Amino acid sequence: MDFPKYLLGDNSDYPNAIFVIHTEFPRFIINLENDEVEWLEDFDKEDQNELEAEAENLIQGATDFYDREIALYEED
Repeated sequence: MDFPKYLLGDNSDYPNAIFVIHTEFPRFIINLENDEVEWLEDFDKEDQNELEAEAENLIQGATDFYDREIALYEED
């Protein structure tokens, strides 16, 4: 089964949090309330160098995904 690249997450223990889950490598969860990122991968030195170059784009992609989803909810 293929999963979407981004998913929205919710948890009643964190009522103000807005979680976006990135499901492709490098997998991570970002809380858009405070921009805290939890990486779900173990990185070797080569991966870390690649991640540093790409992290900003991935996080921006998560934010853009959230903005699109909210706009769609508001249209309904």
